[in-house]
Amino acid sequence: MNLTLFVWRQKSGDSKGAFERHELKGVSEDSSFLEMLDMLNDHLVESGSSPVAFEHDCREGICGSCSMTINGRPHGPKKLTTACQLHMRTFKDGDTIYIEPFRANAFPVVKDLVVDRAAFDRIQQAGGYVSVNTGAAPEANSIAIEKDHSDEAFDAAACIGCGACVAACPNGSAMLFTAAKISHLGLLPQGQPERTSRVLSMVKQMDAEMFGACTNHGECQEACPKGISIKYITRMNRDYIMGNFRKAASIRGKMRAQ
Repeated sequence: MNLTLFVWRQKSGDSKGAFERHELKGVSEDSSFLEMLDMLNDHLVESGSSPVAFEHDCREGICGSCSMTINGRPHGPKKLTTACQLHMRTFKDGDTIYIEPFRANAFPVVKDLVVDRAAFDRIQQAGGYVSVNTGAAPEANSIAIEKDHSDEAFDAAACIGCGACVAACPNGSAMLFTAAKISHLGLLPQGQPERTSRVLSMVKQMDAEMFGACTNHGECQEACPKGISIKYITRMNRDYIMGNFRKAASIRGKMRAQ
């Protein structure tokens, strides 16, 4: 395959970026998208140019680090597929491909196709945990969990934190990511002690990171490589209302006690 690539190049977050054109010949249709970028970088290095910076780790659709927009779509044109699992047979000989980083205020560009998604880490750190006693691991079947709840929790836990939902959202919202992380703990018995405090803390941190608001466009679930549904946003909103009621009741109780 022969391809025309327009790749976003940006030296740092403080510098201006622009698309850089490259002609790439002899690309195997069986290679992955990242292997195609490896091939491009080999040519750039051989010619004395700087290689394109892009992030990757597992290349198995698990780590969520290959965050890039391909022809205007996060992770590319194939649904339920990360950029690293996208194969070049998805494209045709002679195609023109535009490659750029995820675009969101909360995801500043580090270099070229690499963005800083540490905002997701801080949301997770704000409440994505459960309180457990230290010691030996409990017996797996000692806590009964309803099948429907365990299935829903597993689906929510499939979120890899890639940020495609944010990049696809016209508002740059992180509601789907935050809802998935809140729900997969809130659906399990182990996550009940912090259920309401968790949602308040994580939503507060999400707002502090300057993500946009959700206006129900639904683009997030369409771009999600793991197919996570926006129904988890509904669940998070319900828990958020419950958390605020309990917080208000606690404040009123303390005031009466005084």
